[in-house]
Amino acid sequence: MNQFNEDNLVEQTEKFRGKYRVQSTRLKNWDYSSNGAYFITICTKNREHYFGEIANEKLQETEQSKICQNVWDDLPNHYPNCILDSFVIMPNHVHCIVIIENSVQSVRSVETGLKPVSTMTTTITTNDANKSKRYTISEIIRGYKTFTARKINNLQNTQGKTFWQPRFYDHIIRNEHELNRIRGYIVNNPLNWENDRNNSENLYI
Repeated sequence: MNQFNEDNLVEQTEKFRGKYRVQSTRLKNWDYSSNGAYFITICTKNREHYFGEIANEKLQETEQSKICQNVWDDLPNHYPNCILDSFVIMPNHVHCIVIIENSVQSVRSVETGLKPVSTMTTTITTNDANKSKRYTISEIIRGYKTFTARKINNLQNTQGKTFWQPRFYDHIIRNEHELNRIRGYIVNNPLNWENDRNNSENLYI
């Protein structure tokens, strides 16, 4: 993967308890449909534990968490400029890396470190207009939240219930070193659950 251009990025982070946090949920004047890698955290409403519990440093899945995984895997079929990278489901939130690549007509998933994922090129059965559209991170995450909430509400017979917090947290990944560091954080997140569950600041690095 090519290193991302740092010269065009504005430093918007501050040191907090030994970790970096984005000062605002959206970086001013940044085009969120532009090529790059984005670290995303999405939390359930009121931090409800819909997705199971961590036992022996591993998530014990629920039907809701399975829906979250399936919708994640299916995102490139709806947003062709979206490439899936690392992803983890926690009891009350998900962490992921989404890569925006607008120069390709088809996309492929990459190894997440969590389980084997196909690296073969995926044939996207969408029309040409959809293939060429520059979907933004906000559109992609809004779609993820909408698709998962609809399916989970159908499962629970709770149609109309607000499932996710209205906002999400994003961080523009600046270079290969940071990309690999955040991948490691995501993969190891279940190991750090006991610390994170009592300190919401640790949800966002």
